[in-house]
This record gives sequence, C-alpha cells and structure tokens, in this order.
Amino acid sequence: DVDPTPAQLVAMQDLVRDAMREGAMGVASSLIYTPGNFADTDELIALASAAGEFDGLYASHVRNEGKGIFGAVEELITIAREAGVPAEIYHLKMAHPSVWGRFDELVARIEAARGEGLEITADVYPYPAGATGLDAIMPPWANEGGLDAWIERMQDPATRDRMRAAMREDSDKWENMLTGAGPEAILLTGFRNPALKKYVGRTLAEVAAERGTPPEDTAMDLVIADRSRVDAVFFTQSEDVVRRAVALPWTSYCTDAGAPAAEGEFLKNSTHPRAYGTFPRVLGHYVREEGLLSLAEAVRKASALPAENLSLVDRGRLAPGFYADVVVFDPETISDRATFEEPHQYSTGVEEVFVNGGHVIAGGAHTGAKPGRVVRGP
Repeated sequence: DVDPTPAQLVAMQDLVRDAMREGAMGVASSLIYTPGNFADTDELIALASAAGEFDGLYASHVRNEGKGIFGAVEELITIAREAGVPAEIYHLKMAHPSVWGRFDELVARIEAARGEGLEITADVYPYPAGATGLDAIMPPWANEGGLDAWIERMQDPATRDRMRAAMREDSDKWENMLTGAGPEAILLTGFRNPALKKYVGRTLAEVAAERGTPPEDTAMDLVIADRSRVDAVFFTQSEDVVRRAVALPWTSYCTDAGAPAAEGEFLKNSTHPRAYGTFPRVLGHYVREEGLLSLAEAVRKASALPAENLSLVDRGRLAPGFYADVVVFDPETISDRATFEEPHQYSTGVEEVFVNGGHVIAGGAHTGAKPGRVVRGP
C-alpha cells in the first residue's frame, strides 16, 4: 500500500493512454479488493482523466456497497466530475440491511448528479445475492502482497488474532461482508482442492459447525487449505431494492460472471445462477410475470443502453449498417431455470442467436459457428 510518486503517476497515465489507443473502453477500478482498495481518489481522477482524453469512461466496483455506499457513490461522482468522464457504477446494490430502506436517497443523489450534466449510469444483476471470494470478509491489509503473503499471515498466531478481531467488527475503512451477511448467509461455491469440494453448496456457518471452529477461523483455514480466495455467494441484498434497480431508466443489465457450460469441468464447482439466467430472468420474471417494465424497455437496457455507455459503434440496435448481433426469443416462454441450489441450468425460450451476422444458435442448438470478434472502444 504505497502512493505513486509524481513520476510514477505520469507513467501510469501513459499506460492508460497506450491502452486507449489500442482499443480500450476506459479505466475500471475494483475498490473493495486488494490492491485496488489502496488507490485514493486523486490517483483515480488522474487515471480517468487520461482515459477521458480519448472519450473513455470510468467504471467502478465502488469502495463500499454496504453501510458506506453513499460515500462510495459520492467518490465516483467526484471522479466523474473532476476527470470530465462518464462513470458507471459496477454494480448498483445496497449490500447491508441497514441501508436497504435508503434506496430512494441513493437514487436521488445519482439523479441529482445526472441533472448537473454528469453521465452517471449503473449496471445491475437481478438477484438479491452477489458472489466473490472469502477475501471479502477479511481486512484489506491481510492479503496485501498476494496469496502467499496472505496465507503466511493467517498461519502466524498473533496476526491471525488481529484478523479474527477485525472480521468481527464493522469498519469505516473497509466493507466487512461477514458482518453484513452473517456466516449463515455465505454459500461456499468453489474450491480448487478436491478434498474441500464436499463443502460446495454449504454455508460458512454449516461448515464452521461441522469443523467445530468459529466462522472466522473456518474461513481462514479454508483459504489456507485451498490456496485460493474460495468462491462464495453472499446473500446481503433486498429483493425490493433489486426490483427497483432493475426498472431504473439509466441501469443496464449484466451477469457479473464468466461463461460456464452445464458440462464437464464446470460441474465440479457451483456458481451464481446469474451466469446462466440474468437476461432471461429480466425478460421472463420482471417483464412478463411482474409487469415491472415493458418488454421494449428491458430490451433497450440489455442492448442499446450498454452499447451507448461503452461508446460501441454500430452495435446495440437493429438498424441498417449495424452489426447483426441478434437474439430471437419467445416473450411468452423465455425464463431462467438456474437457481442457487442448481445453478448449472440453461434458460428456455431462446431459439436463434446471430453474432456478427453468423448463425450461432439454430433451433436452440449450437451450430459450431464462431463468428465472434474483438470489440474495441472509442
């Protein structure tokens, strides 16, 4: 955790400029994770400004999504204003019960910034739980220096005591997802060590009870034994907030996930259902079943809006001269099937998919075509 010297900051800006010339879309930060959480606001403004020279944007997994969400969003707004760039909240959520009732206040602050002329947008995924690693329940200093240093600290009795104490307290310095969720709301989903895969699909509280150790020690022991951050799902959000975020005109949709397949190696670990179900869930559940927003508006928020936010030219719309990226679905049957218990399930209702004009899905089956191409920014 060191501040860059003036010369180092200039070099960092030059790296951003090089990346923008090569087709990057902007600068993104992930401020609840090490080492991103060591970056201060001025450093982020400097880097975002360099991207802004090329019409790039600033996207951020903001510094705190729980009790500190208001300060974290204020920081993003400040960066957008000072750097003169559009800014995307990645992702809009309120990940602590104490702030669930203040969503209107958060929306009002964002819309006030938009009223100033700042281009503030956000993406959302339509589930009341997020997914990350067990590092999210440990203080940032614990894993400074990487995995080996992190494991070494957890094996030192005195340092382990400090970590345990920090994991049991709320902090205004970092977002403690253990106090935000509680061990009974942390679902373990991914291990590298075959001996630990028996814990997939079980909560941290259940595993702690079985092993006879406190949740804090259980988490540390699992990270040590797996030599990974250990994937987990955190149930820290409110369905009411999710519904309202899904319907906002300036939010687009995302999976915040990789692209797993319901076969082979992928089945050895669990995942978040959003990897399979995000877009069908919006169209089937929130549009058809709940009438939360119109079909046309949901499609816009899944296509044209993110394309505009990312300055993608000739994409995101059905228009002459645009790339033919087309999903043909039945609005009466499209539905997500993936659940937290059984996430590796494909959605229904999508029969045809075209990518860059190539027919990728025909009659619900993959054609073998691979017409994808690199998408470049402004």
